[in-house]
Amino acid sequence: MFSTVRLRSGLLALALLVSACGAGEETRDDGGAITVYSGRSEDLIGPLLDAFTAETGIEVEARFGDSAELALLIQAEGESSPADVFISQSPGALGLLAGEGRLAPLGDDLTSLVGAGFSASDGTWVGITGRIRVVVYNADLVDTADLPDSVLDLTDPAYAGRVAVAPSNGSFQDFVTAMRNELGDDATRAWLEGMARNGAPNYPKNSAIVEAVGRGEVDMGLVNHYYNLRALEADPSVASVNHFLPADDLGALVIVTGGAVLGSSESPAAARQLLEWLLGDAAQATFAAQTQEYPLRTGVAGPAGVPSLDGLAVDTIDYSLLGDGLTGTIELIRASGIEQ
Repeated sequence: MFSTVRLRSGLLALALLVSACGAGEETRDDGGAITVYSGRSEDLIGPLLDAFTAETGIEVEARFGDSAELALLIQAEGESSPADVFISQSPGALGLLAGEGRLAPLGDDLTSLVGAGFSASDGTWVGITGRIRVVVYNADLVDTADLPDSVLDLTDPAYAGRVAVAPSNGSFQDFVTAMRNELGDDATRAWLEGMARNGAPNYPKNSAIVEAVGRGEVDMGLVNHYYNLRALEADPSVASVNHFLPADDLGALVIVTGGAVLGSSESPAAARQLLEWLLGDAAQATFAAQTQEYPLRTGVAGPAGVPSLDGLAVDTIDYSLLGDGLTGTIELIRASGIEQ
């Protein structure tokens, strides 16, 4: 198991560096305060929120939780929600709120900071970091010749019981929604049912899959790329390896962590300033170095040891479509029998 304590301490050190390097670049607003609902964990983003406050004087009260659950909470709270900013681990929850008119337009000057495809088509949210879906495998148990050429190959009986999934995880749900958008519901249902027939082992989240693959408990798993990078950083001898699928395959989908300003926010300027800050060069470099995600700010280098987004030329699809199908995706997953 990789150390979240080590990750947090490293983030804190770099966050302080971000604050020192960026001081003076933003106009201070010492009287400001915002509330952030974050689908990213406190270990991953908390130190950067602290650095933002240190630099700008804008106090941040953060509530951490599951992205989908936080989106539903914002739904239930309505216009009286205390949230000013919503940071979601995956775009589906953002799209859900955008579809209900709950998010404020961010403007081209903010959304243009990231590459094409990494913000909502209606400008209601912007990507902050990205991760690529991969097949992580145990190099001691799997011959590279047996690795799939496409995620669609995994329903073949040759992979029965060998490929772990996390059906309740937001990234898996966004991947399934992307499949629905690209291939249609019938083909997606057939893939899910094929994985269910193959007895795909279930785990609660990506990190648990990577740990299980590293132990040799399961041969392979569908995860986001950075989980195995962190596992290798903690223990270079671990047997798990990322297999990047071809750029034109759905299994190589780029999924973003995105941020939005609530239309009901009483501090929209300060809320927007946080998103701008998280897209600054220094904060983006911190994400690449410590969480090992892809920074989405144009011109900022990605993490070491992974293909560049430009090199992959991955079709990211219009993420605004994902939120529209989030509820239907969850129902489709549950009906397929893939959840054990």
